[in-house]
Amino acid sequence: MNKIQRVIASVTDKTGLPEFAKELAKFNLEIISTGGTAKLLRESGLKITEVSDYTGFPEMLDGRIKTLHPRVSGGILGIRSNPDHIIQMQNHNILPIDMVIVNLYRFEETVAKPGVTLDEAIENIDIGGPSMIRAAAKNHKFVTVVTSPSQYASVIEELKKNSGQISEEFNLKFAKQAFKLTSTYDTAIVNYLFGLDAQDKFPETLNIQLAKSRGLRYGENPHQKAAFYSPVDMGNFNLARAEIVSEGKELSYNNILDLDAAIEIAREFDKPACIIIKHNNPCGAGCADKLSEAFGKALSGDPVSAFGSVIAVNKTLDAETAELMAGPDKFIEALAAPDFQPTAIEILTKKPKWGKSLRLVKIGPFEKNAKPRYELRSAGGGVLYQAKNDYLYEPEKLHTATVEPTEKQRQDLLFAWKICKHVKSNAIVLAKDETIVGTGAGQMSRVDSSWIAVRKAGARAKGAVLASDAFFPFKDALEVALNAGITAAIQPGGSARDAEVIALAKEHNIPMLITGMRHFKH
Repeated sequence: MNKIQRVIASVTDKTGLPEFAKELAKFNLEIISTGGTAKLLRESGLKITEVSDYTGFPEMLDGRIKTLHPRVSGGILGIRSNPDHIIQMQNHNILPIDMVIVNLYRFEETVAKPGVTLDEAIENIDIGGPSMIRAAAKNHKFVTVVTSPSQYASVIEELKKNSGQISEEFNLKFAKQAFKLTSTYDTAIVNYLFGLDAQDKFPETLNIQLAKSRGLRYGENPHQKAAFYSPVDMGNFNLARAEIVSEGKELSYNNILDLDAAIEIAREFDKPACIIIKHNNPCGAGCADKLSEAFGKALSGDPVSAFGSVIAVNKTLDAETAELMAGPDKFIEALAAPDFQPTAIEILTKKPKWGKSLRLVKIGPFEKNAKPRYELRSAGGGVLYQAKNDYLYEPEKLHTATVEPTEKQRQDLLFAWKICKHVKSNAIVLAKDETIVGTGAGQMSRVDSSWIAVRKAGARAKGAVLASDAFFPFKDALEVALNAGITAAIQPGGSARDAEVIALAKEHNIPMLITGMRHFKH
């Protein structure tokens, strides 16, 4: 146990600090503090020793030099059980500092502001704070390091429980959080500085901090353990930080993958859309003027596969749509939406037998991406890192290779293209009236995907449009769809046999849009 006799406090986030310091003062300890922190505590009626009075050296260089002094560092780092350390400290009038209360300049908030300059960013790099935090964490056997207002209550509880003393076990727990903080802080600085140059989006060393978001029920299979981690510096939408608004089962690894797939497709649409995912591929998708109608369309795509699916919608889930989803012969594993009407939550969690196990995931508004997104994937003992596929096509390259489509055909073609972008390659999607009617996914040949899509669509293939995620290496896949009655197609182009494929489309007098952009998904 360590008796707390002397504390140093220097914080940027002053939330709850006066109250915390008043509780500390009840244990008859000395509080040393800097600048604005000292002023706040003194105004709160506390007796404070200015750090400059303690060190005998003034704060200077516009505040860059405050706590960088041997009387501060030595007071934190001195090993109390080492006689030589004690003698050296006494010889240089260094007093033991038993608790360090420090949080850091808001570097990440600063660089997130529009138009921030490099000089502004540099001035918000904390030096003294990380030095004290690391010193205290290193010497946690004798020193308590407090880095967040969220820790104040437990510190006071520990002091009360132990008559003004703190255990080494308690200190170790806080030291771990302290090293995590400084590591995250340094990573943010590195990423900002390298990010100033677009060429450094793929630097020689990739620094990524991952914070555990939640434990998972299991991995891809029940015998595999798993957890979900989120990059600490993650802008825009982040599924790992979404709110679970129901009391369903814990999410599994596969649930997360399917939710991500569903949400990414739903993000593609402005009008109400519903996406139904099974094994990471859309088995149903629909757009309409009302969300309930979009769900009906999505369900009609493949109602058999939709049983036990994961669903995402791009608008607040309303009671009308919830009633349809909770109907007989339906079963949903997880459902994501920007928000949920309270009545919709009640319907989905109370009405169906499976409601108690349903996971409702509130993901917040679908904001447009303010900056490029990147994604990670493990492979072969390493990590693949790439820009996220946030594009549909390059507008200047989109053109019609045959006859012009009608307005309705163009609408369906672009709908199918948005869906096809998210289907595992080789991918063929058939759509009609902004509804998936058939999907062929993940096959080794494109013609096989075409056969599957046509079989799934059945009679609905007649009058549908086709989207292919990559060019047709041969005309056979298009022939399969034409024989089933499709009336238009969209594909990237770029095959050595483009001329043959386009000639086949002209022969059947169907529109064919060429996007110039491939969308492989592995």
